Amino acid sequence: MVVQAAQVDAEAEWLLALADDYPFIKGVVAWVDLKDPKVGARLDVLQKHKRFKGVRNILHDEPDVNWALQPDVLRGLKELEQRGIPYDVLVKPPHLHIVEPLAEKLPKLKMVIDHIAKPYIKEKKMEPWAKQMESIAKKSKAYVKLSGMITEADQQHWKAPDLAPYVHHVYQVFGPERCMFGSDWPVCQLAGTWKQVLAALTQSLGPLKQDVREQVLGGTAVKFYGLS
Repeated sequence: MVVQAAQVDAEAEWLLALADDYPFIKGVVAWVDLKDPKVGARLDVLQKHKRFKGVRNILHDEPDVNWALQPDVLRGLKELEQRGIPYDVLVKPPHLHIVEPLAEKLPKLKMVIDHIAKPYIKEKKMEPWAKQMESIAKKSKAYVKLSGMITEADQQHWKAPDLAPYVHHVYQVFGPERCMFGSDWPVCQLAGTWKQVLAALTQSLGPLKQDVREQVLGGTAVKFYGLS
């Protein structure tokens, strides 16, 4: 599946057109303006396409770290919740505090934290990210994407063991049923290929039973987004 990169309506149409042309694209996570009072009308249009599977906006670029908790944004997220549309939570550690309040205010909103919230891998810093992720796992039903890590490491000299502590922690607190692999292609190419991303994740996870491996590498995403 493919996920938005630009915060413009035209990108959604382009990605959905690609999904029409290339059947291997099973789903599209698109951008919508959550603050738009008419966001419901926009979602009506997008939901006519069978490959529209979720919404994302670039939260970590908002100057206000509490942007997602504004009443007009919550109204937009409520629209997603009512329609059963998944929401990709694209945050960095300074924004992680918003996840639990969102889960409390919107208990039926399906959320997945992108890129394991971009911890400070290059600096080998675990806290307070690790405690926040553990709390989110316990107090919400949020999922997490095991993605976007090599670009947060030393992009020229990273190795799989650099990622392992972060992967182990997320896997332990969320469990395989709430963890899903993501390649982060093409952004990952700043630090490596998607094959290197996949290899680094599998090395970091270590030996897994075949069914668990399949769950993390695809099954969890299929279930979360309703792919077919």
